[in-house]
Amino acid sequence: MAGGATTTDMVVAAARAGSLGLLAAGYKTPDALQAEIATVRAASIPFGVNVFAPNPVPIDIAAYRRYAALIQPEADRFGLTLPPDPIDDDDAFGAKVDLLRADPVPIVSFTFGLPASDVIRALQKAGTTVVQTVTSPQEAEAAAAAGVDMLAVQASVAGGHSGTFTPDRMDAPVVLTELVRAVVTRVGLPVIAAGGLATPADVTAVLHAGAAAAAVGTVLLRADESGASATHRAALADPTRTETVITRAFTGRPARGLRNRFIDRFEADAPLGYPAVHHLTSPLRKAAAAGGDADLVHLWAGTGYRHAAEKPTATILTELAS
Repeated sequence: MAGGATTTDMVVAAARAGSLGLLAAGYKTPDALQAEIATVRAASIPFGVNVFAPNPVPIDIAAYRRYAALIQPEADRFGLTLPPDPIDDDDAFGAKVDLLRADPVPIVSFTFGLPASDVIRALQKAGTTVVQTVTSPQEAEAAAAAGVDMLAVQASVAGGHSGTFTPDRMDAPVVLTELVRAVVTRVGLPVIAAGGLATPADVTAVLHAGAAAAAVGTVLLRADESGASATHRAALADPTRTETVITRAFTGRPARGLRNRFIDRFEADAPLGYPAVHHLTSPLRKAAAAGGDADLVHLWAGTGYRHAAEKPTATILTELAS
């Protein structure tokens, strides 16, 4: 989970509970990622790294400036001046791949886009198992053709960003068990099921549907080892927050989170445009989180968020595997 929610302590705790955790490379510098890898490797556990693969959504500068002007009054409350022009980058993708080739980890997973086959082969040559996030059977077939080893099959009920290759035209929602069956039928690769898994029954269902493993995120956001902000943690337990929605208002790319005032106010005007919109709203979101204003924060959460509990990571995972 990018943005700080997944910590090195969480990854270590997951492994010691018999699971496997992935460090988040997203929004980190290569040096910061390298430091986290070193910390986890010192624990002598299996682990992985999740990387944002470039799949930019260009934004028209006029649309960007219109949206920036709309949200600037919210930023004014914190004394912030938002970026006047779009900031586009690839999250240091090349440098992170170079790091993972030079300092291999057991597993690397990609999301947002499908990396080139030569990137996949280079990591495999270094001894790394490559996993690709997909959201449809068609994406699964493309990933298999590119040579990946495993698929993380993500349903639309998942919290945070969708891993769709086509953020401008997401497929119609499909129940995770049905999506797993469809992918397993069409692609002969092991499947990790993800999205909305919050109970032992949920995990059992996806394994019976053909998944080799289950992945969770939202249910760990309030774990003892979570790096989620206090504002985010409190919102997950707030009984007045009763709905998750898919929004592009915060980052310009579809992501599921708890409905709040920012979404209600700006979703209709929010343009597609990643990472430009992410960089635009980032200073405001950070300031609001620090100030305890949950209505201006991206409260990423899947539909199983009510099951997120203040417990050790090991306890949460052991209960899910029961």
